[in-house]
Amino acid sequence: MQVQGETIAAIATAIVPQQGSIGIVRLSGATAISIAQTVFDAPGKQPWETHRILYGYIRHPQTQQLIDEALLLIMQAPRSYTREDVIEFHCHGGIIPVQQVLQLCLELGARLAQPGEFTLRAFLNGRLDLTQAESVAQLVGAQSPQASQIALAGLQGKLAHPIRQLRETCLNILAEVEARIDFEEDLPPLDEDEIRTSLEKVLHQVKDILATADRGELLRIGLKVAIVGRPNVGKSSLLNAWSRSDRAIVTDLPGTTRDVVESQLIVGGIPVQVLDTAGIRETEDTVEQIGVARSRHAAQIADLILLTIDAQAGWTAEDDEIYQQVKHRPLILVINKIDLASVELLKLPAQINKIVKTIAAKNEGIDRLEKAILESVETGDLTAANLDIAINQRQAAVLTRAKIALEQVQETINNQLPLDFWTIDLRTAIQSLGEITGEEVTESVLDRIFSRFCIGK
Repeated sequence: MQVQGETIAAIATAIVPQQGSIGIVRLSGATAISIAQTVFDAPGKQPWETHRILYGYIRHPQTQQLIDEALLLIMQAPRSYTREDVIEFHCHGGIIPVQQVLQLCLELGARLAQPGEFTLRAFLNGRLDLTQAESVAQLVGAQSPQASQIALAGLQGKLAHPIRQLRETCLNILAEVEARIDFEEDLPPLDEDEIRTSLEKVLHQVKDILATADRGELLRIGLKVAIVGRPNVGKSSLLNAWSRSDRAIVTDLPGTTRDVVESQLIVGGIPVQVLDTAGIRETEDTVEQIGVARSRHAAQIADLILLTIDAQAGWTAEDDEIYQQVKHRPLILVINKIDLASVELLKLPAQINKIVKTIAAKNEGIDRLEKAILESVETGDLTAANLDIAINQRQAAVLTRAKIALEQVQETINNQLPLDFWTIDLRTAIQSLGEITGEEVTESVLDRIFSRFCIGK
């Protein structure tokens, strides 16, 4: 971990050539304002006051070379994101202006910030707790409105608040137990029933919060859906109708799709990555063989399979062969081209219980398909409905340790072991809960968390 007193600098916006009208260079630290005063020329009598925006020019202090016409935002400690003096140069977008301004700040003594170092300083200076800091990264990476709302809830402390309450309850229980150990003769007997009740309530709440882990992961990362089937059943037409685009080439010739085509969609608030795969069949075409191999791989890594068949051709031996390869995966059967044949006459495997009928070429049945996907999600191990908070993988792992420790405390009480044994697992639970909010956390954990952030955040 770097020295916190150093002034750090970084480009805080995405830089793309010929795109983006504004590029921001951010500084934080004791010399941020003096660096700004050295390079920024604010014409007239603009006051250098906190939370003001100044207009002017950025110049090299030695050569007086004009680097950019820009705005300067001043945020003096402690009223800033890091609770240090923070400066932002709002430059013209593109690559060259912001890189030149950043280089100038580095020449004047600032250090290039590490990934997430601005947010790390906000945590170390008490501006954010660890759950809020992690929510910042989740908000930046949100792929759906629901994921964004969950991240905002975490940023507002809606996860930290119940965790702190649970930890406070455990601390009170520990204090009661240790008081009986040290001053047993001076205090009334310990109310074991009350302790059991309190522990049961804490454990129940811990389990409730743990239950949000998979649901939150689904909203953050999304669902990978693979459209598989033999050639010319309408897989590409289905993708195009679903994504309302012409991502995949559609012809009457089998084997048109030679590779996996991806499309990003939002279904019921859940990010969905749709993989349109090459038709699975035996072929002598070397390129098509590679496409078929990739299709099989896509089917194996997908969270959900859309096995697509042609209603006019019916359930063929080739369909059955593909089904045998994917039947162990969560699966929805999509019967396409239902306008060309009677679906009721199809002889389908009895094990398939989720069926959707579509006419992809006419954009019909897409709403039914989305409904079936959401039902598959809701009735499975993962659900994304009605979430207020959701923990991430790190928080889930730490909270699981707390859960195990609390269960061991209950077992210790039931086995009527001495009070000293109660305190061992109580301390473990308290420490674990503290790791979630950052009240008890190691430097290596912080490095691991903040290394996943972008540099300018």
